[in-house]
Amino acid sequence: MSSGGVALSPLQNVPLLPSELVDAVSPPSSNDYILIQLSVGGSMMPMRLSGSDSIESVKLRIQSCRGFVVKNQKLVCGGRELSRSNSLIRDYGVTDGNVLHLVLRLSDLQVIKVKTAHGKEYTFCVERGRDVGYVKQQVAKKERQFDDLDEHEVVCDGEALEDRWLIDDICKYNNNDDAVIHFLVRKSAKVRTKAVEKNLELSIVAPRLNDEEIARKEYAVARRQYDAGEENDERNHAVNMQIVRRKPPDRDFLLEPIIVNPKIELPSVLCDMVNATFDGLENGNNPIRSMEGTGGAYFMQDSSGQKFVSVFKPIDEEPMAVNNPRGLPLSPDGEGLKKGTRVGEGALREVAAYILDHPKRGRRSLFGDESGFAGVPPTVMIKCFHKWFNHPDDVAVKIGSLQMFIENDGSCEDMGPGAFPVEEVHKISVLDIRMANADRHAGNILLGKNAEDGQTMLIPIDHGYCLPESFEDCTFDWLYWPQAHQPFDASTVEYIKSLDAEEDIALLKFHGWDMPVESARTLRISTMLLKKGVERGFTPFAIGSIMCRETLKKASVIEEIVQEAEDSVLPGTSEVAFLETVSHIMDRRLDEMLESLR
Repeated sequence: MSSGGVALSPLQNVPLLPSELVDAVSPPSSNDYILIQLSVGGSMMPMRLSGSDSIESVKLRIQSCRGFVVKNQKLVCGGRELSRSNSLIRDYGVTDGNVLHLVLRLSDLQVIKVKTAHGKEYTFCVERGRDVGYVKQQVAKKERQFDDLDEHEVVCDGEALEDRWLIDDICKYNNNDDAVIHFLVRKSAKVRTKAVEKNLELSIVAPRLNDEEIARKEYAVARRQYDAGEENDERNHAVNMQIVRRKPPDRDFLLEPIIVNPKIELPSVLCDMVNATFDGLENGNNPIRSMEGTGGAYFMQDSSGQKFVSVFKPIDEEPMAVNNPRGLPLSPDGEGLKKGTRVGEGALREVAAYILDHPKRGRRSLFGDESGFAGVPPTVMIKCFHKWFNHPDDVAVKIGSLQMFIENDGSCEDMGPGAFPVEEVHKISVLDIRMANADRHAGNILLGKNAEDGQTMLIPIDHGYCLPESFEDCTFDWLYWPQAHQPFDASTVEYIKSLDAEEDIALLKFHGWDMPVESARTLRISTMLLKKGVERGFTPFAIGSIMCRETLKKASVIEEIVQEAEDSVLPGTSEVAFLETVSHIMDRRLDEMLESLR
């Protein structure tokens, strides 16, 4: 999840669309119109659609009426994301009376401008999930006269705000050009807010203290070491106690890696990430919920509170899970937003993507720190307790994935694909084809820089919808990038040839995930396709096109191959025999495609 995106104005309880567009009376000349309810931020608003409207056209109408940019919108109906822009509303089965949930992607960054009485001006960005106390710290770093934080308070309309109030809350409740927030530094200091291109700009003006007072003050953050705690809990997860331990009674948080196999020793890169996250919590640096995405994701800070070290995604806050913070309904049958996925299994798939992202020189070692071929950030399962997570009812321990936070320059949505190195696009394509990723879009590929040569790097994140039980929702945005039409280079071909689905399945089981039979089949067939395609010299585009549907209703080539194999074997046929049948049919179809290209 990048820091990119567009900050949106707070939602108001007003109709989303003009009255002439939401009139409940259907046109007398057409039976194609349907009236649905659009749910945004807890408000329900009527919206009249035509069954022949495309998903893209619906989003454009929302954009034109309310300014919510199309790329920041996600529509969900009946427990499924309406993700294919060129598909029609009727293709997703939307009918009269259905509820469409609109999930908006907000910017995680908020511009704050600081101006002191003696003329100095500063501009910095604060995550919208940060609190008022953090704003004080940022001001203190810029101007030393602000460092006695206990003497300062932020006041809005005459009411003092607590340090724990979030910047996002200020944006919501003070969306008024005339609103004034006072930042008090012994003498009153004024912070005025105004809307600037849908961002909230804070201008802080404070009197200058004399040099003698400044000399007596120094801003510092004390780093505390943590103590050993209790033994493993009743879940009987074998936890590496050299990393972090269960919280002692006087702590109000918990963080432990979950290791179900005692033969596994976490590599140092994961140990360091877990320990840094623990230090941040112990120093009182609270998790910060991301404003992006359809599930709960929390930026975890280091001991200083000035840097993010990891991202935590609890399984009970996944889309359509019981504690989802984005207002999505519970899944009626346990299926996730993408076909073939299950609610509550996203964290397992996040970890699986890291484990199966083998280094280029060979298979991932159980104890090695080497980066994977595609560059999936280090990820581990943990259990964590903190009151700042989303707890609608009782505060409880949460289980989820903890992934290393990667410094980035935004996502691929922020730059045209023509500038991306070919090998970087190809490494993403190999991962996605192999994992049958059902949610690869430009927004979950981060932009980074190689520390050695400064070249652009692509960093894949958000793998909660990989390894689905079917191929129906496979989507790859890179399919339409020019690099996808270039052939794989020799080193990538050798890497692909080294892949072994059976060893991958065994490795995941060793780490504690006994894959569902359907997901294991997906991994076997997608790996088979990747290897056979490369043998015939197919490009990422050619192989990816076999896996992705052209339209919502038309099955992909890989689905046709699987269906033909299922129709060809007798009931009770072994998985090995079924896969042999798939292999023969796949060879025939690929050879036909190759012949048509000549």
